[in-house]
Amino acid sequence: MHYSTIKDCDIANGEGVRISLFVSGCTNHCENCFQPETWAFDYGQPFTKETEDELLRLLSPSFIKGLTLLGGEPMEPENQRGLLPFLKRVRKELPQKNIWCYTGFTLEQLQTDGSHPRCEVTDEMLQQIDVLVDGRFVEALKNLSLRFRGSSNQRLINLPETLRTGSVVLLPNLDRTLSTDQNSKR
Repeated sequence: MHYSTIKDCDIANGEGVRISLFVSGCTNHCENCFQPETWAFDYGQPFTKETEDELLRLLSPSFIKGLTLLGGEPMEPENQRGLLPFLKRVRKELPQKNIWCYTGFTLEQLQTDGSHPRCEVTDEMLQQIDVLVDGRFVEALKNLSLRFRGSSNQRLINLPETLRTGSVVLLPNLDRTLSTDQNSKR
């Protein structure tokens, strides 16, 4: 597995101050993707034990809320296989941190046998994630008032509750509210 970027003070991709790992490789190829260079699976640097150690070091301060996985596409099967041992390590060494994952696949695709993103580690990978932001970015549904996602089709899924209940449980409303003056200018 390869990665393109590590952001060590990210406040745009999940609640609180986060460490974000942008993995390489994506077959979704969303129109107007903000990082098309990450579509190539060999783009950037190899994800090594040293990379894991550095990420754990960056995650360790108490003001860091958690880890965010983006891409490229973390839920490509080859990326799931590369990420799962690392996520287990995060859970073991830093259990107080939460994990967000952005994917262009839907939760339903990830759970459907025979679909492209589903592989032998998908269920275990999903169990490591606290919030799954699912669905492709769709330019026609772009909405700047949405927090932590770019288009209105994308969902902020509370994954532990969803897996526990068997029904999709969304996070409470995290969208920005515009004042009356701002709304009237639109």
